[in-house]
Amino acid sequence: MSDWDFLHDMHSSGYSPQQIADAAACGYNPWEWQPVDEEDLQETDPCASPELVAVFERLVETAASYRDLTGRYMQIWGELGELYAEVTYGIRRHKPNTPGSDGKLGNDYIEVKTISPEKSTTEVQVKRAGNFNKLLVVRISGDFQFEARMLDRKRIPKGEGTHAKVEWANMPGTVKPGEA
Repeated sequence: MSDWDFLHDMHSSGYSPQQIADAAACGYNPWEWQPVDEEDLQETDPCASPELVAVFERLVETAASYRDLTGRYMQIWGELGELYAEVTYGIRRHKPNTPGSDGKLGNDYIEVKTISPEKSTTEVQVKRAGNFNKLLVVRISGDFQFEARMLDRKRIPKGEGTHAKVEWANMPGTVKPGEA
């Protein structure tokens, strides 16, 4: 069972499209959560449509099938990382080629970096001149499991040069949906 199969189960069980969209944005199974005040739900601003979640799932399944068939990875890591950030945390991505950051979450501008299973280190480089307040690093394992950690820009190491390096191990623990 993939991390997103519960969305199909929700559809089969008769949940409304809005409930499925809310669950997709949060990334958790609705029968595992406590009752939530509807006003609180609206404040979290879930944005992932079931269609976008389905596309994300198909891309991950296709990439895994391609790897199984050819022994090679498809080079779509950055897009998978950004899509994961969008469907899991509700980050609203900017239009393509917008400089400075990848999207917005509430009042924060978010830069998304992805660590692929092909990468020999667990560090990312981020432009110091970027227009972002938070860095979200998405790590994808060899079996296509996703994990994310977020760091406030002020905690990025100071230094010279155009890029800063951030090590996965030096970031706070995994960000759970709703904590971003």
